[in-house]
Amino acid sequence: MRVAGVQLGVEGGAVADNVESAVERVRAAAADGADLVVLPELFDVGYFAFDSYARAAESLAGDRLSRFAAVAADADVNVLAGTVVEDLAASAADGIDVPAEAGLANAAVLFDRDGERRLVYRKRHLFGYGSEETDRMVPGERVPVVDLEGVRVGVTTCYDLRFPEQFREMAAAGVDCVLVPSAWPYPRVEHWRTLGRARAIENLAYVATVNGSGAFESDALCGRTTVYDPWGTTLASVGEEPTTVTAEIDPERAAAVREEFPALRDRR
Repeated sequence: MRVAGVQLGVEGGAVADNVESAVERVRAAAADGADLVVLPELFDVGYFAFDSYARAAESLAGDRLSRFAAVAADADVNVLAGTVVEDLAASAADGIDVPAEAGLANAAVLFDRDGERRLVYRKRHLFGYGSEETDRMVPGERVPVVDLEGVRVGVTTCYDLRFPEQFREMAAAGVDCVLVPSAWPYPRVEHWRTLGRARAIENLAYVATVNGSGAFESDALCGRTTVYDPWGTTLASVGEEPTTVTAEIDPERAAAVREEFPALRDRR
């Protein structure tokens, strides 16, 4: 499976423009041969645009995500719209299972080539350091894994990288590749590089860390979208400018690495 991580330049609060840019980038990646396109965290509103969260929030069955479902089907590509601001009450009214009856969630949605919703992941670890996410969002509870064209895929989001137990849950479920849409800022660049690689090494799985690009008043995203293989080797990586990163995900290689170096079997 060829995965494309879209390091999108995100403008805080400019939802319509951000969505248009994301749609164009998804179509371009599909035209270049991607099987799966991954968008960064809160690509619709911008992570640090806290006061815009409520205005931007929609149901997961709303117009914005329905557009990405349509693009996935039209471009014949799998798309992780990850993440957007979800209005939990609106999602519940549309018959979607939610962790709370009201509030907002930081939600990633995976659509297949038919535009069908295959996975919903709501960020489990909300970031409180210099951020209003913990005040404005409801944490998720589940760590879903799905089979997508022969690859077992899991999703986490940004700050989740600091909590290895969550990745262990996915490893126990046989995940081949973990997608990590993020809005990781400066100055913690070395944390970003180290944690993504560590999660790949310790779980013997591919890890694709897909960051945004751009500045938000006093904060700026560090970019550096990277795909690691199950040995923690960098397959593809970029700097801070908007671009798209592509790499091949091979589930047979993940299985072979685990067979060759069966560390997961030695846990006590």
